[in-house]
Amino acid sequence: MPPKIWSPQLWGAHLLALVLLAGTVGLGLWQLGVWRDHRNDATHDATKAAAKPLSDVMGPDDPFPGLMTGHPVTLSGDWVPSGTVYVSGRLDHGVDGYWVVTPLAVGGPDRPAMPVVRGWVKDVGLAPAPPSGSTELTGWLQPPEGSNDLSDDDPTDDVLPQLRIADVIQHVDQDLYGGYVVDQQPGAGLARADLAQLPEAGTFTGLRNFLYGLEWWVFAGFVVYIWWRHVRDVTTATPEKEPQDDAVPSGT
Repeated sequence: MPPKIWSPQLWGAHLLALVLLAGTVGLGLWQLGVWRDHRNDATHDATKAAAKPLSDVMGPDDPFPGLMTGHPVTLSGDWVPSGTVYVSGRLDHGVDGYWVVTPLAVGGPDRPAMPVVRGWVKDVGLAPAPPSGSTELTGWLQPPEGSNDLSDDDPTDDVLPQLRIADVIQHVDQDLYGGYVVDQQPGAGLARADLAQLPEAGTFTGLRNFLYGLEWWVFAGFVVYIWWRHVRDVTTATPEKEPQDDAVPSGT
């Protein structure tokens, strides 16, 4: 008679399967935990990091460094008051208003300029006069906006629907950086502007660990399959019959 599934004959197979299953599942969970940690590190709040000079982060002709989104930077230069624009549709505690943006020529009057969000105002008519002269400031670096769903209904005025570099550059006579800075200290008569974006984890951040975790779980499934096959073969085996001696007729 074949053994039952819980018979002592199969205890060793059960124990080995449990040990291997616990190990593979545990290693899979560990790899997924590492994957989550990598993604959390990639999306950390950079706004509280120590400020870096803008020149160490990006140059006027460089593409925007996505990993530095929200990172504080220091920059100095000369204001370009004639390039001041107002970005509509910006909220402050639920109130609709405008960002007040003035370019800052980094390093000198004729140098490429960085658009600086000086603050928020409820109405354009309430905005203070744009600053002039030289200054030094610290602000949060942000990528340029560029939604195709928004269009500038009147390109001749100084009100923009989004902070798109291609729109801002129409109001200045010099090149612009490929991003903008939100001033940490809003100007007089302005409220502090909220950050538009914080860094996001890339699609492939920690992907290797995620795949390792799935691989360990595939191994766990293989362990279960081998255990099931072994138990099935043992419990359904047909016992061999004892050979019987042929009857020998007795002599007369």
